[in-house]
Amino acid sequence: MTRSICLRLAYEGTRFSGWQFQPGQMTVQGSLAEAIHAISGEEIMPRGTSRTDSGVHALDQVVCFTSTKDLTAGVWVRALNAKLPPDITVLDGREVAPGCDPTRMAVKKRYRYRIHDAPWRPVLDRHLVWRWKSRLDAAAMQAAAEVLAGEHDFTSFETTPSTRLSKVRTIHALEIFRPPLPDDAPGAEVWIEVEGNGFLYNMVRIITGSLVMVGSGRRTRDWLAGALAARSRPAAGPTAPPEGLVLLQTTLSPDVAWQNSPTDSAH
Repeated sequence: MTRSICLRLAYEGTRFSGWQFQPGQMTVQGSLAEAIHAISGEEIMPRGTSRTDSGVHALDQVVCFTSTKDLTAGVWVRALNAKLPPDITVLDGREVAPGCDPTRMAVKKRYRYRIHDAPWRPVLDRHLVWRWKSRLDAAAMQAAAEVLAGEHDFTSFETTPSTRLSKVRTIHALEIFRPPLPDDAPGAEVWIEVEGNGFLYNMVRIITGSLVMVGSGRRTRDWLAGALAARSRPAAGPTAPPEGLVLLQTTLSPDVAWQNSPTDSAH
């Protein structure tokens, strides 16, 4: 008997060399595989919907694996949380039909990028934001970003070299705003939230770096349209650092064949 388990993970990526397993490196995928082995004795490499880079965080990474042990999803959740390091946690677990492919399950992903541009340094959140030392024009960034919405060839916004054959992706939403942070930090950050059907390597970070060029006055609002049309990486802006980026939400296909209800996973 086998069970296919689907998990939702959250992690702070500061200590990790990204999601994907790398020999001799601390990775989220490798840490999860070690915890699975400690529980069941099985050599299993779990698969995730997103390959987050070194230093990037997640609040909703979806992961699947198949085990020969007769453990329910709820038992896996509790056991893994007892074995995982403190910067990784399992939020939820469900049993899915055999042969589940997490990359095909995900129909949308939403990322958030946080930029701290207040006069003071972000002491407590310094590992979670990009520190920018001058005030950004969020309205100009939003105006420039409108050209990126919809289906486009995003070659200019992918780190090269690349092995992906198609550079066409669809951005469903791209919002730039100053969130209502605590009273002691009003207007201290600019947040960029991007939702799409998929993303190229470093695409969100390059979009962010390009928008910051506009927000800082180094590029005009119209410049981004030309960068997109050029289909050439040098035409766009710099790649923003990883620490400000978090995988915020993964939307799964309604066709996913769940084997238990949400409440079952807690038992």
